[in-house]
Amino acid sequence: MLQEFDQELDARGLVCPLPILRTKQSLASMSSGQVLKVVATDPAAEIDFQVFSEQTGNKLLSTSEIDMEFVFFLKKK
Repeated sequence: MLQEFDQELDARGLVCPLPILRTKQSLASMSSGQVLKVVATDPAAEIDFQVFSEQTGNKLLSTSEIDMEFVFFLKKK
């Protein structure tokens, strides 16, 4: 089943902390309950997004890796 989302952020080629900073900016413009899809290539992103979710209360719905690209779905609190 495909994950539905409201907005997408392409963070490919960005390194820490830029994927998280851009994610924060994107989430700030979204409403509570909306879902953001983030695509990143930074190997540290997997851990960064787990920590970000725990610290901010935004729910990390899923994480996947395909061909060195990480895909995250976050639900805004």
